[in-house]
Formats: sequence, structure tokens, C-alpha cells
Amino acid sequence: MSSTHVQPAVSLAQLLPTVQRRLARWIRQGLRRVTILRVASVIVGFVSTCAALPAEFDRPWNTPETPFVLDCYHANNIDWDLLAKEPRVVAIIHKATIGSKRIDPKYHSRWREAKHRGYLWGSYHLGLAGNPERQADYYLRTVKPTANDLIALDLEDVNSTKYMNATEAIRFIKRVKKRLGRYPVLYVNHAGTRHINHRFNNTVFTHTPLWYAKFTGTINDFPRGVWASYTLWQFSSEILTQQAIPGTEADMDVNIFNGSMDDLKAKWPFTRDTLGRFRP
Repeated sequence: MSSTHVQPAVSLAQLLPTVQRRLARWIRQGLRRVTILRVASVIVGFVSTCAALPAEFDRPWNTPETPFVLDCYHANNIDWDLLAKEPRVVAIIHKATIGSKRIDPKYHSRWREAKHRGYLWGSYHLGLAGNPERQADYYLRTVKPTANDLIALDLEDVNSTKYMNATEAIRFIKRVKKRLGRYPVLYVNHAGTRHINHRFNNTVFTHTPLWYAKFTGTINDFPRGVWASYTLWQFSSEILTQQAIPGTEADMDVNIFNGSMDDLKAKWPFTRDTLGRFRP
């Protein structure tokens, strides 16, 4: 799903201030004679590093053909008529359940509205500590996903005592696979991705498409291992608003898909049922 095309992350003009700072530091350190060769090697090194950054990690939302996916919960306001003016928003993933007893109060009404308006639909479960199998059952029983509905686990903190940790997440994922016949998408931040790569490299996580959260313009330190790249990248929110979406406010989480509009529509919901009809 990742792109093989590469492009420079920054221009040479943007690199020059960095080179100038490096030269100034050398002078302060007593290196008064800096050869042209050394200066050239610095410039070439910076340019080579930036040119090696894949396009999927360099503000891919600036490419008009790349689709947006919104993920929201009840407190995010949506003006559906205004939202319809942004054709790049093709899918919505809504918080559904929390733990084993709570449901987002707007989940069902927004499910109906989004389906009526033709959006691709998905849901996610916010995992809490304790009894992941029970949480998986509650999530599936609540959302009753169709074959075309995305399902996801929100793993907020892999080492938490409040939220579901990585070991519990494995049990949740296995339960979903057993009940539904397919794996969920996994939402996890940069630190969590790095932790899973380090501690859980050869586990069921390898079957879960990555929904990666990092609020920055570029990614030059993606933790490869379990995942070669992301499927979805949550890049904009109230933490750092990088993309305004009509009909929403600054607190709306916005995601980019790692591919084209046609790719997204063809591959949604990213995991397929291998057992047949969902058994509630």
C-alpha cells in the first residue's frame, strides 16, 4: 500500500540556513579553514537525506488525489451539508464503544446519516484495561459490522494501567478474528508503534493494518518492523491543525490514506471476512 515514489522534503534554499549554522559552529570550534569539499559534502548529505524521504511521509495531504478520512466522536460538531463540499472526504470512522459498558451517544445517529450520504463507514473501540475478550464482544455486539464496515481498536497507550495495553490488545484482536473472521485496524501513536516493533514483532499485530498517529508535517523516523508503512495517518487535530475541513471545527481528527481515492474505495475496509456472515 505504500508508495515507491520519492520527492525532496525541502529545497536547497531551505537547507542553506542549516548549512550556515554548521559552518558557524565549525568556526567557533576553531576550524577556520573549511574546504569547499567539506562544505559540498554537507550540502550533498542534507539533500540526499531529504530526497530519501518517501512521498507518503512528506505532507501527502498536499496531493489533491489523496483522500481524507475523518474520525470523530460525539463532541465533534459536523455540518453535513458543508462537509459535502469537500470531495476528498470519502470515509468516516466514528467512536463506538469504550470498555465493556459505554457507547458513544451519537454513534447510531451518525451511522445512519453517513450511510445516507454515501460515505464509507467505520467504527472504533477505545480499549480500557481489563478483560479484552469481553470488550471485543461488547464492541461487535454494539456495532454489528457489515462486510464493508471498517473495524478498529484504539490503543491509546501500550504501557498504560488505565487503557488497554499491548498484551491485552493481542487478546482483543484474536477475539475479534475468532468472532468476525477478520482482523481490526489498529490505531496507535508513534511511541506505541515503536514499542510494538520492539516487543511484539512476530505476533498477531502483523495482521492489523496500521492507523498511525503523529502530528507533524513529515516523518523521517517511522518505526518499521511490524509495519512497512501506515494505512491511515492521523496527521491533523486540535494538537496541530494541518488541514481544515468544511463543516467541522479545529478539534476534528483528520487522516490521510496511503494511496489514491480509487485505492481507498477498492481496499476499504482493509481487512476481509474469511468466515462468512458475522455471528452476533
